[in-house]
Amino acid sequence: MHSCTSVSLDLSFHLGFANNWSLRPLRRSRLCLSQERGIIKPENRHDKGTFTEYNKLGTKDDLLISRSLVAQQDSLPPLVSALKASAEQNVASFHFPGHNRGRAAPPSLTQIIGLKPFSHDLPELPELDNLFSPEGPILEAQREAAKLFGSSETWFLVGGTTCGIQAAIMATCSPGEFLILPRNSHISAISAMVLSGARPKYIIPQYDFEWDIAGGVTSSHVEQAVKELEMEGQRAAAVFITSPTYHGICSNLTEISQLCHSHGIPLIVDEAHGAHLGFHPQLPNAALQQGADLAVQSTHKVLCSLTQSSMLHMSGNMVDRERICRCLQTLQSTSPSYLLLASLDAARSQLSENPDTIFNRAMELAFEAKYLIKEIPGILVLDLARFSNFPAIDPLRLTIGFWQLGLSGYEADEFLCRDHGIVCELVGNRSITFAINLGTSRDDIQRLILGIEHLVGITAPIDGEKGYGEFNGYTPFGDIKMSLIPRDAFFASKKKVGIGESLGKVCGELICPYPPGIPVMIPGEVITEKALEYLLDVRSKGAVITGASDTSLSSIVVCNV
Repeated sequence: MHSCTSVSLDLSFHLGFANNWSLRPLRRSRLCLSQERGIIKPENRHDKGTFTEYNKLGTKDDLLISRSLVAQQDSLPPLVSALKASAEQNVASFHFPGHNRGRAAPPSLTQIIGLKPFSHDLPELPELDNLFSPEGPILEAQREAAKLFGSSETWFLVGGTTCGIQAAIMATCSPGEFLILPRNSHISAISAMVLSGARPKYIIPQYDFEWDIAGGVTSSHVEQAVKELEMEGQRAAAVFITSPTYHGICSNLTEISQLCHSHGIPLIVDEAHGAHLGFHPQLPNAALQQGADLAVQSTHKVLCSLTQSSMLHMSGNMVDRERICRCLQTLQSTSPSYLLLASLDAARSQLSENPDTIFNRAMELAFEAKYLIKEIPGILVLDLARFSNFPAIDPLRLTIGFWQLGLSGYEADEFLCRDHGIVCELVGNRSITFAINLGTSRDDIQRLILGIEHLVGITAPIDGEKGYGEFNGYTPFGDIKMSLIPRDAFFASKKKVGIGESLGKVCGELICPYPPGIPVMIPGEVITEKALEYLLDVRSKGAVITGASDTSLSSIVVCNV
């Protein structure tokens, strides 16, 4: 009877590989194979992709070629380099995913994107590192990102900024502790309170009724919330601020962070729309530059990583990093996409090549577009004068009002998209928001201006300042009363009732017009007449209602309390 070792040796001989092949499991070794025989064995696991010659029969030329390949990989960002090298290995793959490096990729999709994405769609191979305990290319990539963005530590996210916000709130708020946050926070903050058991202390943001747009939060808002909690014998575990907002409105985070830290409270910033901030003299400072403890950025929005990829940045030591790591392990997939991770590394590298000038062209086009659009009669452009309590509006965010033409944002968007192929970022009741980025061209700007001019040309401006949809008194945050905290409402028994019967009952579902995904009703809040009127009003004008089990709003889920 053969021993296990002799069987392995006999098998390797009969397969024709002799002693040039190691039969150790693929996940336990890193292999780099030439097309014919240049087999290379890895050195120590911590050597970050350096290799030594293993095949003693290899020639000097083989070794020079292998060193050249390594040098080429080293010129790429670390995680991109590792992914490229791994995808180019000549291996027999007996691991997931099932498309087997593209060999069984669905033809309907390869006709659109080709095989390359599939060949690089690899699992947690040793040479690609581990997202939850990185010590190779992921660790190096995250450290490079931390240097660029000015954080003490950066984590890559494959669950979007939603995942980062949830982790940040869970890492700072335990069940029953208070979180101060604006009532117009993204739904990810609400789900984070469900997960953490945190109790909300809401701030009502400044609201511009003419534009139907919520602004930011001031330090006085935060101070008032802190004092109200203190009067109740409570204290905040964290403060959560959205800056910039979807429309680009930036809060004064320097003042807010100083206030928070004077009370020993960490500041979390939802900076989903601000990964580019601080990288041009005319761009507002980033959250970390203003003293935030945690900032979560959607690297895929204005920067150029793949959709769903984001970063969580930490500054200082007010927040326990180990707790953040545990929260991320709880929330993130155990099978992260290395395409998403590598795209974060690539976007960081792209930005770091020219961090002071990379946005010059985009800024030039943004200022040009605003100047020319302001000259068009009947068209309004959102500027800082509407939100004078705040330090800045992101110049790469362009919000245009159409109500003086007698048009809603939805009607104007339909025309621009249908007749001119102009696709916006956000449609509102009275305005449209356009995002200008590194890929925006002068032709794009010219098309936008011509489209708006055409729209004005076929629409008669309405006399005076009134126009379409003069404010009707409905606000999304005008009358809030909380009966249950979000976590208790989430797990409470529920029933569905007609909208006429729902008034005064406790809402059991999260209901919001989308985009931007800011809830008008949150589980645990008492359903008010103003909230219902607002939802029905914006729905009648074209808004898509998300979160509700009945998107027609003929019925609503309520809690049995």
